[in-house]
Amino acid sequence: MRTPWWAWALFNAAVLLVLAVDLGLARRRHRAQTTAEASRWVLLWVSLSIAFGFLVWALRGQERGLEFFTAYVIEYALSVDNLFVFLLLFQYFRIAPEQQHLLLFWGVLGAFLMRGVLILGGAALVHEFAWLLYLFGAFLLWTAYKLLRAKEGEPEADPAHNPVLKIARRVLPVADSAPTDRFVVRSPSGKTQVTALFLVLLCVETTDLMFALDSIPAVLGISRDPFILYSSNITAVLGLRSLFFVLSSLLAKLRYLKPALAVVLGFVGLKMILEEWVRVPVWLSLTIIIGVLSSAFLASWWKARGEPVSTEQDGPGA
Repeated sequence: MRTPWWAWALFNAAVLLVLAVDLGLARRRHRAQTTAEASRWVLLWVSLSIAFGFLVWALRGQERGLEFFTAYVIEYALSVDNLFVFLLLFQYFRIAPEQQHLLLFWGVLGAFLMRGVLILGGAALVHEFAWLLYLFGAFLLWTAYKLLRAKEGEPEADPAHNPVLKIARRVLPVADSAPTDRFVVRSPSGKTQVTALFLVLLCVETTDLMFALDSIPAVLGISRDPFILYSSNITAVLGLRSLFFVLSSLLAKLRYLKPALAVVLGFVGLKMILEEWVRVPVWLSLTIIIGVLSSAFLASWWKARGEPVSTEQDGPGA
């Protein structure tokens, strides 16, 4: 059953509406979002996503509903890992907390467009060339292996050696000092220049693109329905900004997240490769994934009991 065009239009209109409301509230607030406010937003986003998942279940059946929830959980968990890199970027550039929400907003808007193209393109390719599933499965197994090999405390990336940042600084005129809430300014001579905030946004967008190359093959292992893939990705990414402000001081304590993600990606990769011979029900996939991730969060919490919560937000600067 193909999703009618009006369902796509309604979903995208709803997403753009909530993004516009969120941006308007952020501009009126004129301050950093508190943890309590961010927690309420996280609860709202998750509740809306669950409600949408049950709507899919009611309109498209149990199988599609379970596919949505499974893909959503995978994408949400991978987004938490994505936050490590965002935190590192904000620390390196010394981005004020009140500006981080703006960057994450535009980052999510960019992800909204990029993931739409990648998901629709990926689903179309898999439909035409079924053998790509084996390639995606092998890629997920390799990604899982790299996550397992990563040493505890090893940095995700060093912004100083970010190739995109190096190229941007070489080809774009960068303002030495500029208002922190502007992406583009004019120099006294009238020349248009980009600010450090623009460079951070560029890094955020390219980082999200790199993470999408992991997450999209993973959800293709759960469903082939373009609308399920797209809506689960977008609803998970929408809550990323508020989740960042809730977890920013706790991310370093999620020490078992990477091994858990490795297990999840490895499971999905094997599922894709063996799909022709072994049929894993969607409900079982969802149960396994939630079980692995819940165990990782509980084990991380147990290990981190009594440790002080870090609130550092500074770094070497731009």
